[in-house]
Amino acid sequence: MKTSPKTYSELRRFDTFEERFAYLKLSGGVGRPTFGHERYVNQQFYQSSVWKQVRDHVIMRDNGCDLGIPGYEVHTSILIHHLNPMVPEDIIHGEEWIIDPEFLITTSARTHNAIHYGVDDPSPPVVMTRRPNDTRLW
Repeated sequence: MKTSPKTYSELRRFDTFEERFAYLKLSGGVGRPTFGHERYVNQQFYQSSVWKQVRDHVIMRDNGCDLGIPGYEVHTSILIHHLNPMVPEDIIHGEEWIIDPEFLITTSARTHNAIHYGVDDPSPPVVMTRRPNDTRLW
């Protein structure tokens, strides 16, 4: 991990979704090598009982909310994001930080992709309140 890792304690200092997203956004990370042909390493890790326990703990800690922000509940697949990018060697060498909740946060798939792939507006779509007859054609 880098010399100054991002932490959950520091992330909590930001009150808004936008501030937390800006803190986590990986600028220029698209071309960075990740697991590639070593994908089996992370797939085994994500199927482990240790990861599943940590994952459940983080979801409960964050109340199932995107970036842990109340009001941004994740209603589809919940992902747990490593605040600091992980590489195969971190799993192979059993680095403790990869299962430490201090370095993890709950995200939606949309937010997770935005952090990794540079989308500027990951905020969830505004939910419109339905009213009687709002779908009438005439």
